[in-house]
Amino acid sequence: MTAPRPSAGPTLDDVARVAGVSRATASRVINGKRKVAPALQELVQSAVAETGYAPHRAARTLVTRRTGSVALVISGTDPETDPVTDPGSGGSRYAGHVFDDPFFGRIVAGIVRALRPHDVHPVLMLAEDDAARAQVVSYVRQGNADGVLHVSTRADDPLPALLVEVGRPAVLFARPTAPLPISFVDLANRDGGALAAERFVADGRSAPAAISGPLGVLAASDRLAGFRDALARRGHAYVPSVEGNFTIESGDAAMRTLLEQMPGVDAVFAGNDLMAQGAIDVLHEAGRRVPEDVAVIGFDDTALAQRARPALTTVRQPVEEMAGEMVRLLLERIEDPTLAVRSVLFEPALVVRGSA
Repeated sequence: MTAPRPSAGPTLDDVARVAGVSRATASRVINGKRKVAPALQELVQSAVAETGYAPHRAARTLVTRRTGSVALVISGTDPETDPVTDPGSGGSRYAGHVFDDPFFGRIVAGIVRALRPHDVHPVLMLAEDDAARAQVVSYVRQGNADGVLHVSTRADDPLPALLVEVGRPAVLFARPTAPLPISFVDLANRDGGALAAERFVADGRSAPAAISGPLGVLAASDRLAGFRDALARRGHAYVPSVEGNFTIESGDAAMRTLLEQMPGVDAVFAGNDLMAQGAIDVLHEAGRRVPEDVAVIGFDDTALAQRARPALTTVRQPVEEMAGEMVRLLLERIEDPTLAVRSVLFEPALVVRGSA
C-alpha cells in the first residue's frame, strides 16, 4: 500500500483566492514590490495570516533575484601596520581589536535591529587586508548579497572605490576620504569638536589641548579642526594636540605626552570616549583632579562614558539612528537601483556629566 503524500501546505493561489485578488497581485505584495494599493496590501497580508502561507526563500530568490541578505563589512586598521595589533595572531586578533571599541558593537546592533522587520539578514565580513577585501568584492560581485553596508576607520581604505566598481547598492558609515559616487551617513564632526571647545570656554579654561584620532581619518581630522576653529574664534591661537588611534592605550600615551609638553594643561578634548578614558587614568595617576584641575570631554557617548569616574562629558553621536538610516538608504537602492546616491548628516549634541 502506498503511503499518502504529505500536504504541500497553503500556496500562493490559496492566498490570492482568500484575499480576492489575482495571483500576480498577491505575489507583488508578498515579494515587497511597489505600486500596490494599501487596501490590497492589507487584504493580502490578512490572507497570508489566515492561510498560514510561508513563501519558500529559495523559490522567491529565483523570482526576485534577491538573496534576502546584505553584507555588513567592517574595515579597521591593518594588523600588519597597526602597532596595537599582533600580526602573528592573524584575523582573530584583528577581530578582537575591532570589537574592543563599543562604537562597532553599537553600529552592528543598530543595523540588525533595522533590518529585522524587512526579513533581511546581515552577513558580517571583516576586511582588514588586501586578501580579505578581495573576498568581500568577490562575494558581492557573485550576487551573494543584495547590497553592502560598510563601516571603516581606515584613512586609506580602498574598499569604497572597489564597491563602486562592482556596481551593487552600497552605503558607507562616514563620508569617504576621496569623493566617490556612493551613499553615506555621517555626523557633522566639526560641529561636535566646536561643542567641546565652547564648553571649555564657558567654564573659563585657559590652556586647552586635544587628543585626536588618526588624522588621516576624516572624522578624526574634522573633530580636531572644529575644536581648534571654535577656540581660534575666542582668541586661542595655538591648541596643542597629540595623535592617538581611538584606543585607551593611545589616549594614555597621548596624555603623558601632553603633560610633558604642557604641564599647565587644564582642559583636554579627546576624539573618542576610549581615548578620554585613557587620559583620565593618566591624570588620576599624576595627581590631577578631574574636572577641578583638568576638564576632559570625549566623543561618541558610549556606555563607557557613563561608567567612567567621574562620568564622562562627551559629544553624542547617535550611532544606532545613523545605522538605521544606512539600512533605509540601502533598501531604497536595492528596490530601485536607478535612485541617485545620497548623503545624510546627523547633528551632534553635548552630553554634560562629571568630567567637564
